[in-house]
Amino acid sequence: MSTRATIRFATREDGVSFSEHPKKWHAQFYKHHDGYPEGLGLELATSIVRSGSKYGVNMEIERVDVVHSDIEYMYYIWQDHGKSIWISIFEVNGFGYCETCGQDVSTKDECIFVGTPEKLLTKYGSQEDESYYKLN
Repeated sequence: MSTRATIRFATREDGVSFSEHPKKWHAQFYKHHDGYPEGLGLELATSIVRSGSKYGVNMEIERVDVVHSDIEYMYYIWQDHGKSIWISIFEVNGFGYCETCGQDVSTKDECIFVGTPEKLLTKYGSQEDESYYKLN
């Protein structure tokens, strides 16, 4: 089974929270396999921290208006000139079963991470081989 994810690039702006989905983004990529934070999250953070490193991320470029209904994670990479890069990760919940009304209902996405790439490596890298993610 695949763990699918969408990765979006958004501009850091005053008044826009990292823990909410932004209304606009500039580029979008799709990852069909290993989209969970311990996989894709670490790959993204490592790629940012080790600029020009051999740790690339295998993704498909998409139009910014494409919406996948089957993704499990949504990533936002926040950047702007002269500002540090931050990453937000949302667990996309889609639909859940309501025992009260007996129907499938839309559930709210949960923001499970907000921080710098280094913070992501610290949080999720400890669950993997730490020597792979060392910054030096």
